[in-house]
Amino acid sequence: MSTPVPDTKRHGRHYTPAELADFLADRVLAHVPRDRETVSVLDPACGDGELLLAVRRRVEASHPRLRVELVGYDLDAAAVAVARERSAALDVAASWYAGDFLAAAGSLSEHAFDVVITNPPYVRTQHLGRATARALAQEYGLRGRIDLSHPFVRTCSALLRPSGVLGLLCSNRFLTTRAGANVRGVLGVCLQSVELYDLGDTKLFSAAVLPAITIALNRPFDPEVTCTFVSAYESPAGAPPDVAPDVAPDVAPDVAPDETGRGLYEGLRAERDCAVEHDGRRVAIRVGRLDTRSPGEPWRVSHSAGDAWLAAVVARTWRTFGDIAKVRVGIKTTADAVFIAGDWDERPVVPEKELLLPLITHHDVAPWAISPTPRARVLYPYDLTGDRRRVLDLARYPRALAYLMQNRDRLERRTYVIESGRAWFEIWVPQRPSLWAAPKLVFPDISEHARFAFDRSGAVVNGDCYWISLEDIGREDVAYLMLAVANSRFGSRFYDEVCGNRLYSGRRRWITQYVARLPVPDPQREVSQEIVRMVGRLLAGGTGPDQQDRQRLDRLVEKAFLSAR
Repeated sequence: MSTPVPDTKRHGRHYTPAELADFLADRVLAHVPRDRETVSVLDPACGDGELLLAVRRRVEASHPRLRVELVGYDLDAAAVAVARERSAALDVAASWYAGDFLAAAGSLSEHAFDVVITNPPYVRTQHLGRATARALAQEYGLRGRIDLSHPFVRTCSALLRPSGVLGLLCSNRFLTTRAGANVRGVLGVCLQSVELYDLGDTKLFSAAVLPAITIALNRPFDPEVTCTFVSAYESPAGAPPDVAPDVAPDVAPDVAPDETGRGLYEGLRAERDCAVEHDGRRVAIRVGRLDTRSPGEPWRVSHSAGDAWLAAVVARTWRTFGDIAKVRVGIKTTADAVFIAGDWDERPVVPEKELLLPLITHHDVAPWAISPTPRARVLYPYDLTGDRRRVLDLARYPRALAYLMQNRDRLERRTYVIESGRAWFEIWVPQRPSLWAAPKLVFPDISEHARFAFDRSGAVVNGDCYWISLEDIGREDVAYLMLAVANSRFGSRFYDEVCGNRLYSGRRRWITQYVARLPVPDPQREVSQEIVRMVGRLLAGGTGPDQQDRQRLDRLVEKAFLSAR
């Protein structure tokens, strides 16, 4: 029996805390013309009514002459009943509707509202179901992986009056992911974004969703209009990494001043870099403007210090990782309990050893080196000599066949494998079997600090890691340069400046679209050749760099990009 999906995942129920609701309401009302007498406000995913009631609270406090008409929809009838009770207790007039807003939206008049303020449900494709996701994508013109917030944003833009205000609270994933282009395309093309707050790992929700706030106006997009972009992330050290002594001082990062005693929301309104105390943690707030090139590109904070630093880096970039080689994800079996184990020898039926290959998972990857004894092995039923995926004849491997037959019912439930023309016992994403034997760079999907390792073992890479084959790179010296850049202090800062997809507690997503952007210096430069020689010595030693070696490599990598010498 499958594990039930919690309601919070199925319906995306993560209600908005009151203080955050007040902040969002304040920022929305700041863009409502002062001469308005009546403002109609819609929340299409109102939950218990917190955002609409926050608008009413802020109007009473700051706009006492403004009359507001509140309208709320939500699929959760119990939550709507709570909202109705709350508004009645406060003597606040509002219209509350229990039902599917996306279904009801067609009956609403276009341009009917002055304000849409919402925390739409965040439900990813795997919880929506394939059929629902496909139907939503077709109806709303969405691409790639979607979540339920995407059609909400599309619909809200059509319901706003000219120059109406959208106050959107949603996952910050839309800023940087490929699927987020669905939202970026609305906020950066159909609407005019004027304020953006990446609230990062401030932990304002009990759910593992990192929130962002966008304030946008319903008017023709003008690329000359500045959108303020504020980010807030925990920063125990209090500042970005120092630049090495031999790097020009004009590209050194700003150090956020310590503003003790200032709370998070005061800091977000500060209009300059600062650090605040929030929930017992130190949070660095960075203020800049939105740098957006196209919906397909991640959005980032354009900041004077960061922009100068990036310009210096770009000037001395020879190639990017993506220019040099393909960044591949590891294998995805979609039945790990069948194919992957650390205790094969203890099982009643043990497949032939030549089919049980060492498997590198995120547990086995440290900066520079792979564990010499990976914890797991994978049953890999493919010919390792061919350039393309070719299934082995299992009649030659009777124990493997017997083992797989024991699990046939489970494997055949992966109907998408069979529908794609594959055998029922195949791995869903086996990658390129012939490339496993070649040396490769391997790194985990999620890691607080970069963990790029050079592997010569011939092991298979699991789907919680990514890899770059030396066969694709073509030159070992370039692979060494890539390894040094990725593991350096410089590489982490480049990631944060350009990609910025950080999770809780400073963890980063090291996935293809971000790693492909990492720069590589010209291999012909003297400093690059010094890096290559040093990496070669460290890999030959098998122990990786010590603290002194790491500091020297950091200085060399920074010099390669930030010094003309």
